Amino acid sequence: MTDFLELVKKRQSVRKYSAQEVEEEKINRCIEAVRLAPSACNAQPWKFIIVDNPELKLKVAEASESNVLGFNKFTKNCPVIIAVVREAPNITSRLGMIIKDKPYPIMDVGIAVSHFCLQAATEGLGTCIIGWFNEKKIKKLLNIPKTKRLDLLISVGYAADETILPKQRKNMEQMSARNVYK
Repeated sequence: MTDFLELVKKRQSVRKYSAQEVEEEKINRCIEAVRLAPSACNAQPWKFIIVDNPELKLKVAEASESNVLGFNKFTKNCPVIIAVVREAPNITSRLGMIIKDKPYPIMDVGIAVSHFCLQAATEGLGTCIIGWFNEKKIKKLLNIPKTKRLDLLISVGYAADETILPKQRKNMEQMSARNVYK
């Protein structure tokens, strides 16, 4: 896929996956896209943990579910879950955070996750970015130090239904302005 807007139109949150296994080389190319993602002061404040062991993946999926709200039950059926850990930024980024009062590592993680998901779409894979989960339980399952933040999970696999749904988005006038805030 060479047209970026076509890629963006194709990428959507997938919550129903086929049983087809995801090839390691496709996940590796997604991780390479993350490796090349920009970050403030080139801090690269992230670690992406690929969870593809079926038993461990199921435990992580169960820790991402909400029985009260019914969230994320689909994660049990995706072949791979990526755990996105926020790492400490380098000294330059840390100083910039203090001086400018901006959470650069959180922004950087968002950029890296976008790179992962867009590369996954070029690989024919579906993804869903997940922010609702039991962080403490998953950190224990994946041996993530208590001092680290587990910001997001990404479910990855082949979509059971490849229909591209229309995107519900604000129009351009609602979400942008020229020269001044309106």
